[in-house]
Amino acid sequence: MHIHAYEKLWLAASILLILLLIGTVTYGAVGPGVAMVTDSEEPIDATALDEDDRFSEPRVEQVGEDEYAAYVVAYQFAFEPDPIVVPEDSTVTFYVTSQDVTHGFEVVGTNANTMVIPGEVAELTVEVDEPGEYGVLCNEYCGGGHHGMEGSFEVVSQSEYEEQAGGDEE
Repeated sequence: MHIHAYEKLWLAASILLILLLIGTVTYGAVGPGVAMVTDSEEPIDATALDEDDRFSEPRVEQVGEDEYAAYVVAYQFAFEPDPIVVPEDSTVTFYVTSQDVTHGFEVVGTNANTMVIPGEVAELTVEVDEPGEYGVLCNEYCGGGHHGMEGSFEVVSQSEYEEQAGGDEE
């Protein structure tokens, strides 16, 4: 059987495109900075967040040198705390949960983006370098007020952060 040169060319191009598609999907699934949701953490009672030490008082706390943990609760139709304030040149790990329905948690302009499911704790980490303000959005439809569900993530200078933290303790 004779195959024309153009048919061979199209056949080779098709195989190459299929291999390229498989390669990009594989890279997207296991590439750097990509993590799948795990069930490594025990579920929590979404109706009793006030009994959980992490979420009874949503807050940002320092957990190491230039490392902070932000405990965030999403509910219809807000995030708490709001704003989330951290100093520049730090690494922030968000622990986010929902007390009512499925929400989204996206810090616009960063790699922080996850689904927030009642009873589950989503964990994601962001490195922030310079002062700035980022929007926090719910990107999962959560009800009639979803369009207004937003917050802010503020990165401030170290001195401004210490000034605010000192004011909180009084």
